[in-house]
Amino acid sequence: MIEVTTDPIDAQALKNQLCNPGAGGFCSFEGWVRNENEGRAVERLEYEAFEPLVLSEGQQVLVEALQRFPYLDARCVHRTGLLEIGDMAVWVGVAAAHRDEAFKACRYIIDELKIRLPIWKKEHYVDGDSGWVNCERCAEHGRH
Repeated sequence: MIEVTTDPIDAQALKNQLCNPGAGGFCSFEGWVRNENEGRAVERLEYEAFEPLVLSEGQQVLVEALQRFPYLDARCVHRTGLLEIGDMAVWVGVAAAHRDEAFKACRYIIDELKIRLPIWKKEHYVDGDSGWVNCERCAEHGRH
């Protein structure tokens, strides 16, 4: 399941949704807004998303992860709108029978989501300037 929201992400509630008596391992990733990027002081971020494609392509990523690293359940939530320093921008969680599948599936999911989802990030800098961030990995991926 993948979701886009303007609300703060409740990691504990999401983790609770993944509780499964067959799970021997759980792995999660939290992406937070940091105060610096490429030597520039960042004040806040702004995310925009094309939600229909985020949901369909995100679901495809979860299916691919399941085929590669069999897991029991997975969730992903990405925020949109204005986020402040320290806010959680993205959360991915995976419950699996074994830790290896949980770790590998979680890593695969976040890496693919960052490359494939139409989610754009605008940085607002302390000096008053702002700009949309070019994802170098995304640009490289598109050339292959």
